[in-house]
Amino acid sequence: MDNTYLNQLNDIQRQAVTTTEGPVMVIAGPGSGKTRVLTYRIAHLIEKGVKPWNILALTFTNKAAREMKERINNTIGGGVASSVWAGTFHSIFARILRYEAELIGYPSNFTIYDTQDTKSVLSNIIRENNLEPKVYSVNGVRARISSCKYNLISPKAYVDNHELVQEDHQRRQPHFQKIYKAYMARCRRAGAMDFDDLLYQMFILLHKNPNDIIKKYHDKFRYLLVDEFQDTNFLQYQIVRKLVNYQGSPHNVCIVGDDAQSIYAFRGATIENILNFQKDYKKAKIFKLEQNYRSTHHIVQAANEVIMNNNRQIQKKIWTDKGKGEPIKVLQTVTDSEEGKRVSDLILEQKTRYHLQNKDIAILYRTNAQSRAFEESLRSLRIAYRVYGGLSFYQRKEIKDLLAYLRLIVNRNDEEALRRVINLPKRAIGKATIDKISKLADAEDLPMWAVVENIDNYPFPARASNAIKKFVKMIHKFQKQQNTKDAYDLAKIAGAESGLLKMYGEDKTIEGMNRMENLQGLLDGIKIFTDAEPIEDEDKSLATYLQSIALLTDQDADDKSDDKVTLMSVHAAKGLEFPSVFVVGLEEDLFPSFMSKNTVDEMDEERRLFYVAITRAERFLTLSFAKSRYRFGQVRYNDSSRFLDEISRENMDIAVPFSKSSDAGRSGVSGASKYGIAQKSRRTPAASSDPSFKAAKAGDLSVGQQIEHFRFGKGAIQRIEGAKGNEVLTVKFDDAGEKRIMLKFAKLKLN
Repeated sequence: MDNTYLNQLNDIQRQAVTTTEGPVMVIAGPGSGKTRVLTYRIAHLIEKGVKPWNILALTFTNKAAREMKERINNTIGGGVASSVWAGTFHSIFARILRYEAELIGYPSNFTIYDTQDTKSVLSNIIRENNLEPKVYSVNGVRARISSCKYNLISPKAYVDNHELVQEDHQRRQPHFQKIYKAYMARCRRAGAMDFDDLLYQMFILLHKNPNDIIKKYHDKFRYLLVDEFQDTNFLQYQIVRKLVNYQGSPHNVCIVGDDAQSIYAFRGATIENILNFQKDYKKAKIFKLEQNYRSTHHIVQAANEVIMNNNRQIQKKIWTDKGKGEPIKVLQTVTDSEEGKRVSDLILEQKTRYHLQNKDIAILYRTNAQSRAFEESLRSLRIAYRVYGGLSFYQRKEIKDLLAYLRLIVNRNDEEALRRVINLPKRAIGKATIDKISKLADAEDLPMWAVVENIDNYPFPARASNAIKKFVKMIHKFQKQQNTKDAYDLAKIAGAESGLLKMYGEDKTIEGMNRMENLQGLLDGIKIFTDAEPIEDEDKSLATYLQSIALLTDQDADDKSDDKVTLMSVHAAKGLEFPSVFVVGLEEDLFPSFMSKNTVDEMDEERRLFYVAITRAERFLTLSFAKSRYRFGQVRYNDSSRFLDEISRENMDIAVPFSKSSDAGRSGVSGASKYGIAQKSRRTPAASSDPSFKAAKAGDLSVGQQIEHFRFGKGAIQRIEGAKGNEVLTVKFDDAGEKRIMLKFAKLKLN
């Protein structure tokens, strides 16, 4: 047996590869060679004589599975990798379900519904049951059904769960259970499964056939490997356990992952799967890949210092032999616009001084709406960029929708703008009506606006005609306000009175909230434009603003080069690496997000997200924050992120005076005072609107006491833990169940 490939591994990697029998957990720190270990482990099994078709490797992307097979073939040759069952959870389980579907009442040629198919079915069910689509939004219902499936809650189990039914009543969606039941029945009737069903029905198949199907696939897959195990949800892990835990099984399961990079709770991933693996498999052998081959010392140390503050974790100490490298640069700016300019200037400097290419550089942010300031500054310096995992800010649908309204206000003959918004939100002006308007305009050689403005002169049904007249009246009103309103005020009015902001605001899914953040980002950008000092005789009209945006969005449109700075959210950056990384917007309520400050677990996930951001950097890491930022049209003054306090001075290059103690953040010194910023009170979403409100202090609280939380409602304190000033309460809430919350951020009210 040719084992020369083992010589390419360090000692711990080699042990993880060659320990093939029994349960194995590989904790793979960032840049530690995880993919190599996974690939070589499969190659080693084959070299030992295991048939490739007896190996099942589950991944999260098709790309990862393809790369795995390519590496196996490159390592041991012979093309044997094609026989390994390597693929995503969905693709592998779809393959099995094709063979076994009839056992659970599905045809073997079942259809797989994509997202649009699912939305269409749900829309029909909501309409047929005369339910209000604004209350039962398709995206919201789809997300809730998905959550039910990956928590193994069937329609019947849902009805029997009093807490879920009560929650629906509180959400004013008492008929959700009816929609869920009808959707599942309709899919079965159509012989169709959606993406979630490929997991859910796989579990049902195994659960209902323990003595034949489980044995069949347990015998077939003698060795099971799971990549990125920290990203698995409850349902995925239950399927893995059923495949592995057959009676008398040697439990040949190997999981590879990193609890410190578990950042997808919003998708249903649960960190408990990796944290509890040793409890489920008490004989599991643990291998920790702690050598980082990617980053220099300062970056690795900063990551260690940050993650040590998390409450629940698998202890490890990442190290590197790549030298100290450059200290982490910290940029403090007065405004978010200045942050964009300073980052862009530093990128230009790095390109010149260190000969970096654009593609060597990434800007990472917590929310996609933050990209605007950096896009504008990069364009002004003619630095090519691309927005990864999404559209450029001004190309996003919701942004183009509001801009179309603004364009129409300035130029009523803008036909593309008119077509885009005349029926957005829906106002009984359908495609057939719009096409008829267009044909009439062509026949009379008139702009479309001339037709809609005089709609009574044309043969249209009364319903459509009345809707068009209301639309025209609204646009006329906006146009008259151009003389009295600046660009920001007019944009805000147009967004509100058109119904566009309300339409997007009613979508409470993650995607919907992102769209609202983007729209608010656009309005904040217009506010910055109107508040800025005018250049020469420049006015602050809507027309001037739109002209400046048009110049931005048209610039470099034909640039096909791959040499571009990458802009992306931290979530999208996982698994990637760059010589130079800028992590921006490091302010309280932004990163960490204000939505994640209610419980210890939520804050731990935000810290893991920051850990992922830091560890994308190879040579240069820059952290930036703004002392003030436009939010909802107002200037908000910000504290710097608590995460900055957790990095010691020895690893940072800071231009302003620094607190003497390197543990300033842990000893209670805020980031604001540490960086020389005028201290502001930390704003939390729990702050009461009652001016007499005073948050409960630790000395006021005791076990058993009744309290009230702005988000979770009323509850009773179960435990009080933690050092003074950092108390952690375990509270059993009447409706939300048991939560662990940090007292200093919770703003609790005594009952």
